Amino acid sequence: MRIGLDVMGGDFAPDATLSGAILASKEIQDADKIVLIGDTDTIREGLQRLGSDPGDFDIVHADQVIEMGESPTKAFSSKPNSSISLGFRMLKSGKIDAFSSAGNTGAMLVGSIYSVNAVQGIIRPATTAIIPKEDGGVGLLIDVGTNPDSKPDVMYQFGLLGSIYARYVHGISDPKVGLLNIGEEEDKGSLLCQSVFRLMKSTTDYNFIGNVESRDFFKDKVDVIVCDGFTGNIILKNMEAMFRLMAKRGLMDEFFARFNYENYGGTPILGINSTVLIGHGISNKIAIKNMLLHSKQVFEAGLADKIRDAVDQYTQSRFFTNGKEES
Repeated sequence: MRIGLDVMGGDFAPDATLSGAILASKEIQDADKIVLIGDTDTIREGLQRLGSDPGDFDIVHADQVIEMGESPTKAFSSKPNSSISLGFRMLKSGKIDAFSSAGNTGAMLVGSIYSVNAVQGIIRPATTAIIPKEDGGVGLLIDVGTNPDSKPDVMYQFGLLGSIYARYVHGISDPKVGLLNIGEEEDKGSLLCQSVFRLMKSTTDYNFIGNVESRDFFKDKVDVIVCDGFTGNIILKNMEAMFRLMAKRGLMDEFFARFNYENYGGTPILGINSTVLIGHGISNKIAIKNMLLHSKQVFEAGLADKIRDAVDQYTQSRFFTNGKEES
């Protein structure tokens, strides 16, 4: 497969992206190729400075960069020769099989929705975060910022997207899906949570176990935790802050070390017709390496096809027709 990387994206690009690509190239199969997208001179000079042969990679020139602070929609359309815009054109045309970036998250989302498009029937694509469990396994939190103002039908679909990702990429055979709430009772929580619960409680599209509380995150009780993107992003950043605080104070052990974002690299955008991963803006070389390796894992799992197949059945449910809630 051909794995595309936005070399110019991220706070520490291009050094971190190129170093991560070099590390990843040593772990992929000979038949696989990493495609570096960005300024050719910068890429070649950087690879040589890092002691790597530019011939080990495919290099595609892009003479524009979408900066972190730019408006995603405006930048994506006004900078057609940016590394992100070019990466999506290559993905859409089949010149690469997966595309990853630690750059402008909004631009990556815009490119995903308007270039490779959402799977028909999916209302809003979503992103996840890995939650380490005490028993050594992992759980997933969905959504973590893609959809701050989520509606009930959208959150119902989060359960489907998270369940498929957990099953086919993380190897959880029958993922337990829970709705994040302030109590386990059906009538607890906000009007949004109550509405989502009513949609989920009798579903046959995935294994819904009911409401769960935040204290259940690290237990085996639940595998996929559904919440709106606003709440999920706050939780994610709080966990990142706690990890940094514990590391600074020397309170790290094997379990807490698993909260390091470097271990996971990036998150796939779930619900689109291709393989796109978004990395943390502060990604270092280890995070970039793991993002590239995870993009290979997601592609080889055929995740987009699995979601498409599930949605074909899901849109026949009594709650939805072609991805829209019935009245």
